Amino acid sequence: MSRVMTVFAFLFVCLSSFAQQLVVTAEGHHGAAPGVLTRDDISAEMDGKPARITGWTPLTGDQAALELYVVIDDGTDTDLGLQFGALKDFIHELPASTRVGLAYLRNGMAVILAPVTAGREEMVKALRLPIGFGGIAASPYIAISDLVKKWPESKARREVLLISSGTDPYEPHDLLNPYLQTAITDAQRAGIVVHSIYYPGAGHWGHTYWRINWGENYLSELGDGTGGEAYWQGPEKPVGIESYLKDFALRLENQYLLALDKDDLKSGLHRVRVVTSKPGISLVAAEKVLIPDRRPAQR
Repeated sequence: MSRVMTVFAFLFVCLSSFAQQLVVTAEGHHGAAPGVLTRDDISAEMDGKPARITGWTPLTGDQAALELYVVIDDGTDTDLGLQFGALKDFIHELPASTRVGLAYLRNGMAVILAPVTAGREEMVKALRLPIGFGGIAASPYIAISDLVKKWPESKARREVLLISSGTDPYEPHDLLNPYLQTAITDAQRAGIVVHSIYYPGAGHWGHTYWRINWGENYLSELGDGTGGEAYWQGPEKPVGIESYLKDFALRLENQYLLALDKDDLKSGLHRVRVVTSKPGISLVAAEKVLIPDRRPAQR
């Protein structure tokens, strides 16, 4: 490619970024598979005003590329190992268009044992029991922010499956946990969708109803804020996670890339809402989307 063509391609990428894109998941009611949605089936708002949709691409076939991190909280009870068979089956059954990585959350950091660029077998071999004692646990939300910062940008959609109690020992429990809010904002800025499976922590915190309740609330808020799903069944640990993983796989197969015209919006995060006119289907997306700074970078 000539220098002129290279510059033109760069300018095209910059200009095309004026149509902001975000991942939208189509969800059928009561676990049913949703039908295919077309551009005419949806509408969107930004900051409470109608938004012009410039693109609606099913993330299937040639557009199905996905980078997925399975993330395990090292403060989780070690009997999580009983679920590893189901987790390995889920990983092996993912389509070839999905690249899977593995990270553990420890002391507020995301320790990556197998990056998404590694092979799937390497990821499965790196899977181990969580350390499983309270001293290793820290705010999982600080560690999610750390993972976002360590994750290189990609043309593929990027998503996380977090297995954690959601409990934050670093912050008094309240509705505006600052580490949770920061993790949501960091994920929204990076366009990363975070899903979670609740699994109790080790020790006393794993059977304290008050902390369990807050942890599940936090995981649910993390999912709502980034466009993901939070799986849990009350205060008890799940007998098996197979049904969660089956539903999660279905969600990954029914996602779209939505592009919105944002020419008249300032840079920063803007609230977004996406709905469909088709009955029996709900659309799930991040609550806010990033509008990048249009000003050319200074040298």
